[in-house]
Amino acid sequence: MKYYSVEEARQMPGLRLVLTAHMPGPWGEAAKAVLGARNVAYIPVEQLAMEPNEDLFQWTGIRNAPIAVLDDEPPVHTWLDILLLAERIGTGPSLMPEDELDRALMMGISTELCGSDGFGWSRRLELMGRPSTKNPTDGATYDMARMIRMYGVSQEAIDRAPGRMAQIMRGLAKQLHKQEAAGSEYLVTDRLTYCDLHWASLSLFVSPLPPEQCAMPDFMRDNYSHLTPELADALDPILLRHRDRVYERHIALPLDF
Repeated sequence: MKYYSVEEARQMPGLRLVLTAHMPGPWGEAAKAVLGARNVAYIPVEQLAMEPNEDLFQWTGIRNAPIAVLDDEPPVHTWLDILLLAERIGTGPSLMPEDELDRALMMGISTELCGSDGFGWSRRLELMGRPSTKNPTDGATYDMARMIRMYGVSQEAIDRAPGRMAQIMRGLAKQLHKQEAAGSEYLVTDRLTYCDLHWASLSLFVSPLPPEQCAMPDFMRDNYSHLTPELADALDPILLRHRDRVYERHIALPLDF
């Protein structure tokens, strides 16, 4: 993928999507999947993992990726705001369920996956407690101290994280088994909705796709692949069957960074 610098992107019209360059950030992959499913074209903009990204901060007021900037509109960076942007400007079938309760269920599942204290948030906290994350072997110089301050990492939070992740995975598996019994291959209703894309993207945190489909630094693959016994027990095979089906049908492989 060709990335544009912040300086270049600021002068461009249309949708600029800031992404962590050359690695599969789960929230960035979720944003790409959501926009892709809604046929929204974007200009990729470079953000450097765990670096200050001062030029990005001066432009958007945000240092992290993903960030979406449409023309002169204010930047948006939460998973929900990017979802709503894709729904608003995209084309083709909506990925929102028509029924109000189905919509609420979809939003609830995506919140559990992408939101604060959710699946991805908890995995990030747990990863920050590992020496291999703090000291990557590829020569990178990550500003881990800033990340720890930003995300409020404490030993209590690290200790709690695997249990929270396991709780969410068990809930997803329960929903998929229920849906499978009803004849559906998706998490909500009988078609693709946003939460299917969110699980497919966030699942990389606990079960990376093979290198030929998703390249990543060795230290990242090692960390993402490492599961505590509690997490391994909660990773029901139906979760990965669903993930693989979503990638096969709805997200182009190999992933492009």
